[in-house]
Amino acid sequence: MSADNQLRFVVEPHANPTPADQIAAKLANPVFGRVFTDHMVTIRWTEGTGWHDAKVEARRPFEIDPACAVLHYAQEIFEGMKAYRGEDGKISLFRPQANAKRFRESAQRMSMAELPEAVFLEAVEKLVDIDRAWIPGTEGSSLYIRPFMFASESFLGVRAAHEYIFCVIACPVGPYFKPGKSAVTVWVSDQYTRAAPGGTGAAKCGGNYAASLIAQTEASGKGCDQVVFLDAAQHRWIEELGGMNVFFVMDDGSLQTPPLAGTILPGITRASIIEMAKRDGLTVNETPYEFAQWQADAASGRVKETFACGTAAVVTAIGQVRHAKGEFTIGDGGEGPVTKRIRDQLTGIQRGKVADPFGWVHHVA
Repeated sequence: MSADNQLRFVVEPHANPTPADQIAAKLANPVFGRVFTDHMVTIRWTEGTGWHDAKVEARRPFEIDPACAVLHYAQEIFEGMKAYRGEDGKISLFRPQANAKRFRESAQRMSMAELPEAVFLEAVEKLVDIDRAWIPGTEGSSLYIRPFMFASESFLGVRAAHEYIFCVIACPVGPYFKPGKSAVTVWVSDQYTRAAPGGTGAAKCGGNYAASLIAQTEASGKGCDQVVFLDAAQHRWIEELGGMNVFFVMDDGSLQTPPLAGTILPGITRASIIEMAKRDGLTVNETPYEFAQWQADAASGRVKETFACGTAAVVTAIGQVRHAKGEFTIGDGGEGPVTKRIRDQLTGIQRGKVADPFGWVHHVA
């Protein structure tokens, strides 16, 4: 069908779905990104036709030509979101409309076909519904959902592709970082940058993450869990971590976070924390923050806590910071009370344990 609003999903259930006992075994201790559900959703886009062939089908490999555009010119975007099973058994998503909007904006920046937000949401709901048996109910676990899109046209030439495939897959997950750690250690990269003004920093595209991997490898070699990137021009200003935004808790009770200026991914968890904090009467300053100042403020006690946030890790305290010239500790090196309160409030809303005054929770029928 040529009109996007006329899309009808054809549902073709898996002929041999995973038995319930095997699902239960896989959900017992899910490793992040290793175990996948039975189904996937696919929609195709072709120039002149638009979005078509919407399917819910058994998860399977893609068959692509060696000249497939994504393999050569990296036109690819994705999202990360979660489905939760509440104590009452109800299944919910957290702010999926925000993911749909960001996905469309990423597509626009990467010169790709823009998927209507309502279609994005319907695709996610259909996958969650057919694979709801895979959604764990244990504390700290959830169903991680990965919508993505790539250029599928077979051609060699530097231009925007004329064909795309949108897909949604999912995997049950536990905590992103190793259990038992109250705070993570980060490495501040003074050699590599994640994004530059005018680049793709605000888009959720695979290329941004590919460019960050060498710095993440460097961080791991220094015994760190994550890397912190500084600005591309001066290597002075803190921007974000390899896959998360960052907040600083100051001694006056305010929060500070780097501003969105095109080089930082506009995190949905980040936006939620800002809104929650303001509703609770906290001052939130979205202003540039220099790495040297962070180090000085940690030493003087002006910075009481620092935490990272994102869909996968949710809210995670940063306890120690390492860099080329040494290291320093934030507070007592563990999770501070403000970080804990924000994490508990956010995860409580996501899991239906705390009232949702914002209308963020989206139930899946």
